[in-house]
Amino acid sequence: MTQATTQAKIGDTVKVHYTGKLDDGTVFDSSNDREPLEFTLGSGSIIPGFERAVVGMSLGEAKTEVIPTDEAYGPHLEDMVVVVDRQQMPAEIEPQVGQQLQLQQQDGQVLPVVITDVSGAAVTLDANHPLAGEALTFDIKLVDIV
Repeated sequence: MTQATTQAKIGDTVKVHYTGKLDDGTVFDSSNDREPLEFTLGSGSIIPGFERAVVGMSLGEAKTEVIPTDEAYGPHLEDMVVVVDRQQMPAEIEPQVGQQLQLQQQDGQVLPVVITDVSGAAVTLDANHPLAGEALTFDIKLVDIV
């Protein structure tokens, strides 16, 4: 008798190794130098396209999956970009492009932002995920179903 191949399904906790790349080939994240990523399929803890790619994979299988923007971090939204008067910035912060800050919202939630532009009078803050608006390519290998 042949043994049925074990395939990942919703509800399974899986471990995967992955490398994520942008359209130009730039690697933005990889698990190859660390422990594999462990998550439960169907829990919503990772982007939908990545989760969908793992469902149905067999143990030991490797594949490359292109995840469109709407199944990754979504489109880059202009209403998530705000220009603030430089005088509103805390005095101890010397704003620089690429700097990451956390804003406290009125409801107490913390919103991570990145400074995308600095002028003499204003600072531009972007609350979009850094990978918003990007299609992502992942090399994925299913290493364990726990």
